[in-house]
Amino acid sequence: MPELSVVVPAYRERDNVPLLLDALEKALSGLDWEAIVVADAAEDGTEELVRERAQRDRRVRIIQRIGRRGLASACIEGMLSSSAPYLAVMDADLQHDETLLPKLLDAAKHGGADVVVASRYMDGGSTGELAADRVRISRLASTLSSVLCKGLTDPMSGFFVVRRAFLERVVRKLYGRGFKILLDMIAAARGQVEIAELPYRMRSRERGESKLGVRVISEYFMLILYHLTGRLLPARFFLFGAVGVTGVVVQLAILSLAFGASAHFLFSQIVATWVAMTSNFFLNNIFTYGDQRLRGARIWRGLISFYMACGIGAFINVALAEWLFVKSVPYWAAGLTGALVASLWNFFTTASFTWGGSTARKR
Repeated sequence: MPELSVVVPAYRERDNVPLLLDALEKALSGLDWEAIVVADAAEDGTEELVRERAQRDRRVRIIQRIGRRGLASACIEGMLSSSAPYLAVMDADLQHDETLLPKLLDAAKHGGADVVVASRYMDGGSTGELAADRVRISRLASTLSSVLCKGLTDPMSGFFVVRRAFLERVVRKLYGRGFKILLDMIAAARGQVEIAELPYRMRSRERGESKLGVRVISEYFMLILYHLTGRLLPARFFLFGAVGVTGVVVQLAILSLAFGASAHFLFSQIVATWVAMTSNFFLNNIFTYGDQRLRGARIWRGLISFYMACGIGAFINVALAEWLFVKSVPYWAAGLTGALVASLWNFFTTASFTWGGSTARKR
């Protein structure tokens, strides 16, 4: 059994992974280690390259994931597949300094820390040539994260070593989605964690492309909310709720346009509900269920399933809004009430019937 398992989540990193494995071999010379590359299917050949390397080097392993995506879940699967007492996580893009791994491991073994973080923001650390806007986003996210992990200079770091015992203590409390697994673990510990930090200078990405995007940012905020609410609500609920808010805006906008054009209220409400429901499906498919996104022909079957699952909710929406309107409730209040009540039904039913058997409480 190796002493250290280095977990490397990889998505479209064909050009970087072989170089990283070579660098790890040099940096960890004399240590008992293994590298676990967790590759989300990207059809760029990453899996084949790692598999070929693994046939020559028993220290290299590959976990190929089909139909699942996301850095955090990849890290969790990789760490849980190991029996090593110490686990390292680092990116595949060569921006993390692999020569720091022996020091991180030593600090975890002899310093008593549960987690040892490579920090860009403590004395001696640096963001390197990272673009100024990326640095601002990272620093802002680090500041916001202080509500969950006080005293940590770089909670956004994706480069760290953790004790297996600590992972096993928090793994069932993790949000488990998104891209900030370090923040997730520390937040799940609720202060019951010993943390150490070592400075490192971040390298520039020379190959491949950054994965930062709207989904990464939205998942970050959902992670914060998940832990701030004490994990009482299912992880997907927050994104589903955010999409639902956009649906309410869409519905009220269409309702206002149609009703303002002298259309009958019932007709206006039906059209507004249909447009909002369609918008919600596509946004949920991209964001809420991005890790199991429906594609190709499945997206149309999913849309039909979504319509069917939301049919009862739409009936509740229209019937309740119409009843309230008849009772002299303002049209916008009637429409808003119908939409909010129907959204509760939609969350539970679509989680089960549209995106492959996910339940409302499934992460």
